[in-house]
Amino acid sequence: MPDSTSPGVHPATRDRARSARPLRADARRNRENLLAVARTAFAVADATVSLENIAREAGVGIGTLYRHFPTREALVEAVYAAELDEVTTSARRLLDELPPAEALRTWMDQYADFAAAKHGMIDILRAGWAAGRISPPTRQRITVEVSRLLAAGAEAGTLRADVVPEDVTAMLLGVILTTATSGNPKQTGRLLNLVMDALRSGTRPQEP
Repeated sequence: MPDSTSPGVHPATRDRARSARPLRADARRNRENLLAVARTAFAVADATVSLENIAREAGVGIGTLYRHFPTREALVEAVYAAELDEVTTSARRLLDELPPAEALRTWMDQYADFAAAKHGMIDILRAGWAAGRISPPTRQRITVEVSRLLAAGAEAGTLRADVVPEDVTAMLLGVILTTATSGNPKQTGRLLNLVMDALRSGTRPQEP
């Protein structure tokens, strides 16, 4: 039977086998450097980011970049996935370090920073969402962490127990989308403070 490198094996099978292999230390380091440089480049870009510049700043050739990320879309989606993982896992860490209400407010800032750092990525990300390449959806993953933080706050008696997590996610998205192009982080902070005020224990719920 031919192995995954045999000429008789379908190219897609070879690609899957190649991606499943653990990276050598130097290859892993190159990939991490490329992602780090790309994150910065995409966050500050007002125009198309040069992949050649990313490779150069990461200290590798363009061929190395394409071996790890065959397309611009693949690189953008890898950066996005790494950043989203950091945002979602940070909620648990913050709950270990801070009281629930403070953890939630700190996490809101981290989420706002995550969303703001998408200037050079947004068009490619939208295409990825439309094509179903990026999953699970950001909204769903964010809501899971919102629910975790709210539950901890309700148990501690500092956050309301009658809040629907999806509603909080909608409020956060509203704040972020409203302020995304303003370049005014102070306004973002003020609006997030208003969201927190609505979530604190003792706030009276309003009937729709």
